[in-house]
Amino acid sequence: MTNGILLALIAYASYSCSDAVIKSLGAQFTVFEIAFFVTLFAGGFLFFSRPADERWRGFWRTKRPWAVHARAWAGMASGLLSVYAFTTIPLAETYALIFLAPLCVTILSTLVLKEKVGPWRWLAVFAGFAGVMLVVRPGFRELHLGHLAAFTVAFLAATNIILTRSLAQQEKRTTMLGVLVGYGLVFNGIGVAVTSFTLPNAMQLLWLVMAGAFAACGQLLQLLAAKYAPANRIAPTHYSQIVWAVILGALFFQEYPDWLSLVGLAVVGASGLLTMVREEVRLGTVRWNPLSRTRL
Repeated sequence: MTNGILLALIAYASYSCSDAVIKSLGAQFTVFEIAFFVTLFAGGFLFFSRPADERWRGFWRTKRPWAVHARAWAGMASGLLSVYAFTTIPLAETYALIFLAPLCVTILSTLVLKEKVGPWRWLAVFAGFAGVMLVVRPGFRELHLGHLAAFTVAFLAATNIILTRSLAQQEKRTTMLGVLVGYGLVFNGIGVAVTSFTLPNAMQLLWLVMAGAFAACGQLLQLLAAKYAPANRIAPTHYSQIVWAVILGALFFQEYPDWLSLVGLAVVGASGLLTMVREEVRLGTVRWNPLSRTRL
């Protein structure tokens, strides 16, 4: 179990490194171009990660096409908006808003899946929003479209989680991943074509490859971690990204959260953990990842 938790921690550190590289490229490329290249390179690395009993040919054959395509659209939009958020607002604020995803799952599960939600889980929802308010502090500091983008990512990620829960036992991994990557390449490619394209130089191309490699590495390590530890032991490691957001933001982008922001980040993390604990009590095990990393 210890190996699984360690692998999960490294996986989320890898995700954070990918996000930091994306942020560093924000002033050099459009969000469409960054999203296109990261999807391309991450998808290239993940091409070799298919399960032994699955094949890529025929990945488009689905049992529930509308749900599969809806999940892909949510993941694609989440990826594009997250690139915009990471490149326009501080890392810590972006993560605080995106980490509302498990709380949004609680809300959507009552509306879509008709699940009953107890007072403890509602308390976690309200605490999470309160934590985000401490970090973002609307009315006391200027808000940007990046904040709205990150908040939208949280709802899209929650939608993705709900759809993944309903598809997990019916669709192949190659189908869900292949459709997602296909949509990402086509949509972002069109976005590049209608906006502007900047040919990356050798160093910029290397950074784009690294962003994709970090994202793919996170995916692979996360899958490997699941072989060594139960999901309910791995899930809390996701909140280690809060620590990475503070460290990477301070080291590379001169972003230094004040004490209120640090308290808010801690509240957001605690509320997410409380949501997972209540889910474990209700189902016997946590059946969903707090943030499905479908944005490549």
